[in-house]
This record gives sequence, structure tokens and C-alpha cells, in this order.
Amino acid sequence: MLIALLALAASTAPGDIAGLWRTPVNDGVVRIAPCGAQICGRVVGSARLTAEPGQNDARNHDPALRGRAIKGLLVLQLKPVGPRKWGQGFVYNPGDGGTYKASAQLTEEGRLRVTGCIAAPLCRTQVWTRAR
Repeated sequence: MLIALLALAASTAPGDIAGLWRTPVNDGVVRIAPCGAQICGRVVGSARLTAEPGQNDARNHDPALRGRAIKGLLVLQLKPVGPRKWGQGFVYNPGDGGTYKASAQLTEEGRLRVTGCIAAPLCRTQVWTRAR
């Protein structure tokens, strides 16, 4: 029984998805890393950032946050909720300035399915792939 609990704990550890992930929008790259008991994703780069490196979070719904740099911006924060699953957190979309309830699941193929919801069933899923 103890071995099964240790295996479950290891399979839901934040490090399971740590690393660089490519998003399907603007050829974005997000670095996912442990942050306490959670995982956090920060923008590393994108095609738009390569063209315009000084971009700010201009579309944020909160005017006080619009001066933040896109590079390094926290865009994902989730807790482990099961084997290869994370949730109870948020995903932020700099493209529309919205923050959404989020979950993520690591597929058998090694892809990350990231889902953001205004409220179920108003959800949208992106499939992220490991960046090299």
C-alpha cells in the first residue's frame, strides 16, 4: 500500500511536466517549473517577441498590469490533482488579457493538453508540445 501511495505521489509531482513547451499560438514557448507545491509556466519567447522584444501586457483587463513585460510573464499556475493531471489553477492569455480556470493533462504521446474555461462548458483546449 505504501509503495502505491509513493508511486501516486511521484506521478503527480510538479516535475513531471517541467521544461519548455511550445504553444500553438504565435509559436510561443513557455517554461514550466515547480513553484512550491504547484507548477508555474512563464513566457520564454514567441515569434512576436522575436520581432518585438519589448512587448508589454497591453491587453490585460486590469489597466494597472498593462505595463508588465510579456517575456517572463506568469501565464500558468496549477496544482497536481492526479496521475499526469493538474488543475485548480489558472491560465492567462496575453492575447486577450483574460485569466481562465485551468487544467492540464499529459497525454500518453507526451503532449500537454491545456484547457482554460470561463465556466464549463465554455472551455478551450490547446495542445502543447515539448520544445527542443
